Amino acid sequence: MRSHRVVIGVTAVTAVALLSAGCGSDDTAGGDGANAAAKALPVAITGSQADVYMRDSGDKLRVTPIPEIGAPLEQKVEHALREDVLSIAKVPGKTSAKCADGVTKKAGAVSRCVVTYEGAEIPYEVKIGDSYTSGSSIISYTKEPKKGLLVGKLVYQLINDQYGSESGRTDASKVACDKLPAAKTFAYGADTGYTCQYWGKYAAEGEPGYRTLQIKLATQGSGYGFNELD
Repeated sequence: MRSHRVVIGVTAVTAVALLSAGCGSDDTAGGDGANAAAKALPVAITGSQADVYMRDSGDKLRVTPIPEIGAPLEQKVEHALREDVLSIAKVPGKTSAKCADGVTKKAGAVSRCVVTYEGAEIPYEVKIGDSYTSGSSIISYTKEPKKGLLVGKLVYQLINDQYGSESGRTDASKVACDKLPAAKTFAYGADTGYTCQYWGKYAAEGEPGYRTLQIKLATQGSGYGFNELD
């Protein structure tokens, strides 16, 4: 599962490593795949999405202000978690973070935090490194999201990349999706219940028609799976 280590100095600015796709509802939503294939879905995907930063985002996915050098560990961790979620979402959005019981500075201690992104809540576990000694000026910890995050604009962008006019595919056109939420959490590997589609030359027994794509979250880490339904 997606987890990474951060090393900070108590009297130094936090350094956070970014990486690639992170308590909301596990309920599924959206239409039935077989029925959806019979008609066009409501959101036409006609090109790249604005405000989706797949690679170089500059400061678009940063949280400011950065905590002061002498800020408490809890404040630095909460800031790091907010930026971690933005690195997953790849779309700027409103974030907050709270470690309700603080962050326990003890070797191997696990603290639980919740990060919100556009209203979706992502639970995190923050684990202090096993080598930590009391009073040390260097604190190493890992942070791991416990649920996956679906971001509507990011899905639209990925569908466009794989099936849109710039994808290089010659068998797909008229790409569309269900109306997806700005953000929603699911268990890793879950079928979100949402679908996208494209008009295929050989969709049904060699005849043209819509091909329905089931949107699933990756079983671990970030990302989505787009599975074609019969």
